[in-house]
This record gives sequence, structure tokens and C-alpha cells, in this order.
Amino acid sequence: MGGLSLPHLLLLGVVVLILFGGKGKISEIMGDVAKGIKSFKKGLSDDDTPVAPAPPPAEPPRTIEHQAPTAIEPSRDQHKVG
Repeated sequence: MGGLSLPHLLLLGVVVLILFGGKGKISEIMGDVAKGIKSFKKGLSDDDTPVAPAPPPAEPPRTIEHQAPTAIEPSRDQHKVG
């Protein structure tokens, strides 16, 4: 049940060749990882500055000038409820 079959051995061989094949593969991979981390941190710190300039403030809303209240005449149609 826990034995290694031919596909497992081939996959293991490919992983070993990638890690240990050629000279300096591990150091190149680690260098690439370090560059990725540095660029990620730089990207996070750049997010603090706004990308686009802020839009200019909108002009204040216009209000309708209030006219002096006119005297309200009492209604001539007054009915008593009761």
C-alpha cells in the first residue's frame, strides 16, 4: 500500500534534478524567492501613497434664498368640529 511505483519514482527524480541538477540551482531559486519577497514588500509600501490625485472638492450645494414670510390670513372657512 505504501510502496513507490514507477510514476512516483519518476516524479521524485524530476524534483531531485530540479533541486540538485546543474550548479547553483538552489541558490538561484532562493535568490528568485528573495527578489519576489522584496518586490512584494515594495508593492505593499507603495500602496500607502494615492495612485491618482484626489478630485477637486465639489462646490457647496446651492440653497434657495428664503423670502420673508408673508402674513398668513386666517381662513374664512372655519368649521367647528365637535
